[in-house]
Amino acid sequence: MGWKETYESRLMSGEEAVNLIKSGDEVVLSHCINEPEYLIDCMVKNHAAYEGVKIHHMVSNGPGEYVKEEYKDNFFTEVWFASANSRKAIQAGNGDMVPVFFYEVPILIRKGLLGCDVLLLSVTPPDENGKVSTGISADYTVQALKTARTVIAQVNSNLPFTYGDAIFDVDEIDAFVEHDEDLFELPKAKIGPTEEAIGKNCAQLVNDGDTLQLGIGAIPDAVCHELGNKKNLGIHSEMLGDGPIFLYEQGAINGSEKDIDKGKMVFNFAMGSKKTYEFLDHNEDCLMRTVDYVNHPMVVCQNKNNVSINSAIEVDFYGQVAADMIGYRQFSGVGGQVDFVRGAQMAENGRSIIAMSSVTVKKDGSMLSKIKPILTEGACATTSRFDVDYIVTEYGIARMKGTATRERAKALIRIAHPDFRAELVEKFNEMFPEEISVEDVQ
Repeated sequence: MGWKETYESRLMSGEEAVNLIKSGDEVVLSHCINEPEYLIDCMVKNHAAYEGVKIHHMVSNGPGEYVKEEYKDNFFTEVWFASANSRKAIQAGNGDMVPVFFYEVPILIRKGLLGCDVLLLSVTPPDENGKVSTGISADYTVQALKTARTVIAQVNSNLPFTYGDAIFDVDEIDAFVEHDEDLFELPKAKIGPTEEAIGKNCAQLVNDGDTLQLGIGAIPDAVCHELGNKKNLGIHSEMLGDGPIFLYEQGAINGSEKDIDKGKMVFNFAMGSKKTYEFLDHNEDCLMRTVDYVNHPMVVCQNKNNVSINSAIEVDFYGQVAADMIGYRQFSGVGGQVDFVRGAQMAENGRSIIAMSSVTVKKDGSMLSKIKPILTEGACATTSRFDVDYIVTEYGIARMKGTATRERAKALIRIAHPDFRAELVEKFNEMFPEEISVEDVQ
């Protein structure tokens, strides 16, 4: 049987496909933009057919109707990274969080430590050779496809066809449901004076020829805008978004000085605007690899001039970084932060940056300092004080690596918002056997 016959024999409606899910199954949803919203909707509508189905995913952009109280006997959400929908489930007791480094997820799926009976994902239509691409998600999606008993794919012609680990034969997928839907697009990040200042400070730590790992949002985009005059930059990053594409178009990125995957922008998932997805389509300069390759610290460090840039919710005097919890509330997850913090510093000339604004501005306009004497009660350290390297705010750069505890605290007060420095100095004097004044940390 040729690939066309195989494909056509496995075509079915969404309603038929989700009947392949059985009570008690552990269902993995493909990551982020690759999440097949139509199939998920069909699954939720078929909820009466299931009991005790466990849903796993990392970043989810969909409505996540399966977390609703009315479906608590049908679905339980156990995630590896909390998103808006799964936060609600965790808080309501209809979900939970598995702490796991991003690079470990496919490894734990292979070992059977993370359940994967059924995979729901999105793929491109088959090409002339009967190959489909997972488009914008290789990360754990590829391993889940290889492990799952049942693989159900939503065929979406809006997905870009990407190369690397993302390509599969049609006979590796059990069911195809043809249904186009628009890809989720990130709104354009607003870069204000704060983000611009943070971008400038981060750019001081980036040299020509460095290989970068960047996240999403206003701060990474602001960093990219400050790097347009750099030369021969490379990308080895868990995600690819609009910022690196801007640098590529500026001529700052060509990957010529990378030590591995030279000349390629390497990533394991993509999220951005329509421009990002169009850029990726059949672009041989872009190489999508699985997260146990891209994020593995032993791979990251092979690019000897590696720079990782990540964010935080708060940092304390000891250098502990909280990036996934707000007090007792689970907000997100570790993602790839620690993967790259460690991998970058294992590199011969690597640097790891935690970049954040100095304050959180509340809805009423009041401010909270993100630099604190000790992490908020309930919050866990995402990046430990032993791993942290540089902390950057709009007020400057604080080096943590090789710096003693009291000097760390002083350096952090110097880059705190001026309105909070006196209060932080007072706390410093309570905590440490040394007395300083605000003038000492200006």
